[in-house]
Amino acid sequence: MELFFVLSVNAEWIKLDDQHSNFTKPKKIKGDNMAQYTIIATAAMGLEALVAKEVRELGYECKVDNGKVIFQGDELAIARANMWLRTADRIKIEIAKFEAYTFDELFEKTKAIPWENYIPENGEFPVSGKSLKSKLFSISDCQAIVKKAIVERLKKAYNRIAWFKEDGPLFKIEIAMLKDVATITLDTSGTGLHKRGYRVEQGEAPLKETLAAALVILSNWKPDRPFIDPFCGSGTIAIEAAMIGQNIAPGFNREFVSEQWPWMPESIWDQVRDEAEEKANYDQPLNIKGYDIDHNMVEIAKKNAIEAGFGDLITFKQMQVSDLTINEKYEQYGVIIGNPPYGERLGDRPTVEKMYRDMGRVLAPYETWSVYIMTSHEGFEKCYGKPATKKRKLFNGFIKTDLYQYWGKRPPRKQD
Repeated sequence: MELFFVLSVNAEWIKLDDQHSNFTKPKKIKGDNMAQYTIIATAAMGLEALVAKEVRELGYECKVDNGKVIFQGDELAIARANMWLRTADRIKIEIAKFEAYTFDELFEKTKAIPWENYIPENGEFPVSGKSLKSKLFSISDCQAIVKKAIVERLKKAYNRIAWFKEDGPLFKIEIAMLKDVATITLDTSGTGLHKRGYRVEQGEAPLKETLAAALVILSNWKPDRPFIDPFCGSGTIAIEAAMIGQNIAPGFNREFVSEQWPWMPESIWDQVRDEAEEKANYDQPLNIKGYDIDHNMVEIAKKNAIEAGFGDLITFKQMQVSDLTINEKYEQYGVIIGNPPYGERLGDRPTVEKMYRDMGRVLAPYETWSVYIMTSHEGFEKCYGKPATKKRKLFNGFIKTDLYQYWGKRPPRKQD
């Protein structure tokens, strides 16, 4: 078995034979001045295909695995993935992958990695870990051994005797053991990608921005059509729809931990932000509305929309779903996306089921509208009064839910 490590500083692939622990002669990558990395976009269960679609839209071929999408790219690809992927959780670099049956193996093979090409002398490098179906099942021991191996490597590389202060840029390393195979990754995002930077306040159980964006994408909503969230809460789904409608990069108003890394040129981030600015369509008119029965949540949604730059573009109003009306004369072929209460607590079920019945009754007349409702309530279709056109399994955190899709009539084709 061979290990492959990417050297970012001098744009070279270096191959390490794990039997002899010797480096082979560096090999230049043809036609590329930057290094090539194995990049991992992590994803919530059920969203891998959406993340893969986004990666391909950025121009990168990829393969899908459980909880992640894997592709090859350079430093620019790392920055673009962080900036543009709406449904991914994090962007990581796969530093190395090798078999490790003993702690000695884990130590030596980790120490053989050229960490000096990633971590500067003053770099901060905490190590997290996880282990599944492996002989090295102690997560804390795996973390400690990887940390020690990196320190030993950097001591030799930087000619140091004492421990490092670690008061510089942050490099979050993870050791993941799966069936005795160690995968060491480096997190390039820092704070999770669902943190867009616009959420000023939130309710008790906020929907992740990445999942909200996924709901909008799955609906195939177009920005020239009306959009309603009848259970808007803190406004996340409506705001994500507005960002998609105006093609605003989800990472445009936030920072990433890799921006501080010496081998990620500042010019790359400038280029990526310039690209995001050029592709944004701020003139795209939007008809997006959010309703909620809770007045306080409506006010929070308004504040979040203002922070996101959509204060004048999204209408939020206090309203219960039974009072929802649509003027089909002026608003046709719209999309309704909702994340209503699930009735997880037994005492809440009668109220929630009545809400579902009211929703089915109120929305039934609007044949040109498509409805997408996410809930964990298995009796939703019975309460709603109609079987879904299609269902899709999704996870809201650790809660298994279904996205019930009711497709409305298609709009007529536009004539030339």
